Amino acid sequence: MTTPKPAAARQALHGGQGNLGAARRFLESHARPPEVARTAVRSTKDFNCMRLLRIWLALVLSVTAGFSMAHEMSMAEIEMQQLAPNDYRWQWTAGNRSGENTLRPEWPADCRDEDGVLRCGEGGFKGRLGMGGVGDKFSAVLVKVQWADGRNSVYTLTAGQPSVQVYGGADDNRGLGEVVRAYTVLGVEHILSGYDHLLFVIGLLFLVGFRRQLVWTISAFTLAHSLTLASAALGWITLRSAPVEASIALSIVLVAYEALNKRPTLSRRLPALVAFGFGLVHGLGFAGVLQEIGLPQQHLLAALLAFNLGVEIGQLMVVGAAGLLVLALRRQAWAARLRVPVLYVIGSLAAYWTLLRLAVIVA
Repeated sequence: MTTPKPAAARQALHGGQGNLGAARRFLESHARPPEVARTAVRSTKDFNCMRLLRIWLALVLSVTAGFSMAHEMSMAEIEMQQLAPNDYRWQWTAGNRSGENTLRPEWPADCRDEDGVLRCGEGGFKGRLGMGGVGDKFSAVLVKVQWADGRNSVYTLTAGQPSVQVYGGADDNRGLGEVVRAYTVLGVEHILSGYDHLLFVIGLLFLVGFRRQLVWTISAFTLAHSLTLASAALGWITLRSAPVEASIALSIVLVAYEALNKRPTLSRRLPALVAFGFGLVHGLGFAGVLQEIGLPQQHLLAALLAFNLGVEIGQLMVVGAAGLLVLALRRQAWAARLRVPVLYVIGSLAAYWTLLRLAVIVA
């Protein structure tokens, strides 16, 4: 066994120290400072958060696309024709198909169905008319009756009003209180089941926020759609429904865009003026539904005011619910990140509606 010389030993020792020093310097130069490490962790969390938001956005779009069609197809319709004083032919003309049991007519007590012909007692088509299953797949059922004297009646059945009184003729003998109650319920149900009107109101909330200016904005929207609703319902204005529905969808796109836009545009400076202009179009949409439902001639003005009141009640319910949600989430840091994705969902869905409704016009 040989013993290393002192010089060789010193060289080996110094060489080893040099290698250790080089290794230490390499690790120190490539190690991340604490700030960089924390930034990397935050970046990873932000990436995961944005990925979850994108997944959520895709899911919402796929679900709400079905909602758009559901809104268009949520009303079923029965047509009836008086053949004799006590006999009426009836059939489904929209919604419920033959053989389906989704909707079940509940005829007055003195009437019985015999293969599509309703045979009633001496009083004729008189009593309580109801509809089982309304509100499940279809939000409303219109029962249109053509009487032997050439006049017509329309009865609307909804989940909130699943039965109505019929009087054996075109004359509507309902009292003022019953008419006001019925049309108020119809107004509330219409606004809460009308996804396009709801999204426009929510878009206004994003645009204006819960500030004093919101009161003027909502008031201007209310005044505008009340004017056109009354004018169209009374026959002073007549427009085709397809352009009106396409314009309503386009108004949602524009409001969502303005809510995303941070520049001081007209919509941000004067949101009440913009809401008034769009409200004129939305009022025509409300009137279209009201024309399908029909207005009682005896209490026409009361029914019109009650329907409009119902629309306002439903609208305030949405604003109130949105306000409570904002209060509940105001201290959550992640809630602010949902603003942009939600507005993109609203704008994308409204653009989809716009294209569908423009296709109807072209076709």
